[in-house]
Amino acid sequence: MPATREKPKLNEVRDAGAVRSFGDARPLTRAQLLAAPVHWPRPSRLLEPVADVGKRGGAALGVLGIENVGGLLEHLPRASRGASTIADLRAGEQTTIEVEVRRISKRAVRRRRMRPLVQADVFDATGTLRATFFNQPWLAERYPPGTRLLLHGRADGRGGMTVSSHSAATGGEEADELGVSVSHYPASEGISSLEILNLVRAARPHLADVVEPLPAAVRVAAGIPDRAAALAAAHFRAGEDEAELGRRRLAFEELLLAQLLLQRRRAARHAREDATALDGAGDVTARWLAALPFTPTADQGAAMRELDLDLRRRVPMNRLLMGEVGSGKTVVALYAMLRAVECGHQAALMAPTETLAEQHFATLQRLIGSEPVSAALLTGATPAARRRETLGHLADGSLSLIVGTHALIEPDVRFASLAVAVVDEQHRFGVRQRAALDGKGSPHVLHMTATPIPRTLALARYGDLDTTFLRTLPAGRRPVETVLLSGQRGRGEAYALLRGELAAGRQAYVVCPLIDAAEEEEETGGAERLRAATEELERLRATELAGHRLALLHGGMAPREKQAAMAAFAAGEVDVLVATTVIEVGIDVANATVMVIENAERFGISQLHQLRGRVGRGAHSSTCLLIGSTDGGSRRLQAVASTADGFRLAEIDLRLRSEGELTGTRQSGLGTLRFARLPDDADLLERARDLARTVMHEDRELARAEHALLAAALAREHGAGALAPIDA
Repeated sequence: MPATREKPKLNEVRDAGAVRSFGDARPLTRAQLLAAPVHWPRPSRLLEPVADVGKRGGAALGVLGIENVGGLLEHLPRASRGASTIADLRAGEQTTIEVEVRRISKRAVRRRRMRPLVQADVFDATGTLRATFFNQPWLAERYPPGTRLLLHGRADGRGGMTVSSHSAATGGEEADELGVSVSHYPASEGISSLEILNLVRAARPHLADVVEPLPAAVRVAAGIPDRAAALAAAHFRAGEDEAELGRRRLAFEELLLAQLLLQRRRAARHAREDATALDGAGDVTARWLAALPFTPTADQGAAMRELDLDLRRRVPMNRLLMGEVGSGKTVVALYAMLRAVECGHQAALMAPTETLAEQHFATLQRLIGSEPVSAALLTGATPAARRRETLGHLADGSLSLIVGTHALIEPDVRFASLAVAVVDEQHRFGVRQRAALDGKGSPHVLHMTATPIPRTLALARYGDLDTTFLRTLPAGRRPVETVLLSGQRGRGEAYALLRGELAAGRQAYVVCPLIDAAEEEEETGGAERLRAATEELERLRATELAGHRLALLHGGMAPREKQAAMAAFAAGEVDVLVATTVIEVGIDVANATVMVIENAERFGISQLHQLRGRVGRGAHSSTCLLIGSTDGGSRRLQAVASTADGFRLAEIDLRLRSEGELTGTRQSGLGTLRFARLPDDADLLERARDLARTVMHEDRELARAEHALLAAALAREHGAGALAPIDA
């Protein structure tokens, strides 16, 4: 057995790179950091393509987002799992070990058409093992004695392992000792975790080319290592603790860059003073508030006061209104729009779908009541003649309030004086779409979302917005009982309850994940039975709900058909609306007291909570029945059944999904987090925000010499536009 030597400690990797916990009582001193060698970028090496992967392997790396050596080094492993040595193997366990071949041979197999199997006696510092490879006889020549191997497979508990994947281990300091902890990497079809591990080991010398973007003073204050040491810790782990500290160092930098981007956006907005200051007498809003058939909640009142302060300034408002389902966001939004109207200007509300825009328009008309406010609806389905008339009234100022979809941002839409714009479900719009609306006159902008967001994620995603929360439900809103059911028996109980409510004169929703059965094959390959709205409508008419009035609603219907279905349901002419998630937001029928959600495991927590919010809007007790498989998505369904607090559910959802996705699109400037894990890294996010504020206070253009590499990192991560002059 070859002799082994002690592995170098992480703090020997780089002079100033010892991995320390954040807030360590013994942080690196300024003198130590300033004395450390400065590693200026040599981008030609980090931008080199990953060598020796072949066309198929290169394509597989591309799927993982790895385009070059630098990207490979930033592709962090998951935590090591399973055995790290032969002595640690457990019977039946899938695991990875690093070993050396002592002897290897082929053995014929009696079964016809089966190639000879290969058996190898392998060892590490803790013992020996017989590894078996099936249908790969050439391995006897590829892996001669002395070859170091990475093997992944299942131990049999009798000194053997059936190998499912394997790779020859590359050289490197970490390979001097067999039986070390083996990292597992996210992989894809065409390249395995073991192959990625070998590529990373081969790329280790490139750590010398990694640029440190954080100023020395920042690392002194935080007591953290440089970037190269953090990458070394994450990949070439001496232990899980050091690997985790390395990841957190990288996460801190990632979050800092994101917060810098958001702070620069905020600063650029505050540098502008081109919005209309709405500082009028408030006669229209005063009359409107007095005429409302209900008293606004305390949260709604506080939100209106916050809006007033924003609207009186020439700095464009950019506020996020986030509220619980049914908390009354539309009332607050209408207040902001009426503030524009009473000051002689215009207001617009933009929704992501025609259905939601139509619902908003109907709701606003009802809430406006007798106030003489001219309002119109503009969507892609608006007839040409009415569209021309509406655009003319917008341009000459005779139309005060407009509700619409993307149609509002088309080039031929011109406002006489747009002062307030409300963007509903703003995460469904792209950056360019929101900017196009902003370009219609630099209005004050109120973003709305009906999806409660945990404070941590709100800070990460919307750090450039001022945030207002509505948590209190209006008086009279009754809690919705949520019941989790499964199987045919559960479905029978659900429809028995539904029929009882119909007999009492109430109405109900049945929600399906698909529009028609043709989608099922595409979605699941026929592997599971999903309910489709069109087929379910006919089935229910013939079975459980025979004799009742049913209607269909889904996103694939023509606008006129959707309007007719919703109008009939709202008027009580339809007992049960069979629908897809098109009813997730915007539907408000007080007489609807039951919601049945089929294949509930196919929906996310947020969707289920939003759908549930369509009932319980009147004076009668309401029930939401989740029909799902006993094993599919059970933790999500149990969470929804256990609480009606949307903010609590958002926290549970974030933790269950360990979601790194901030916006769902790179165009926003905040895409998928590679290193940070929210909400676990909430402390890092808070610190990153505080540091970003400090940096912006001292040098908001990042023009100082010590911020040069930080500015370069910001541009690399979020595009050159992230460095646009703030005062421009």
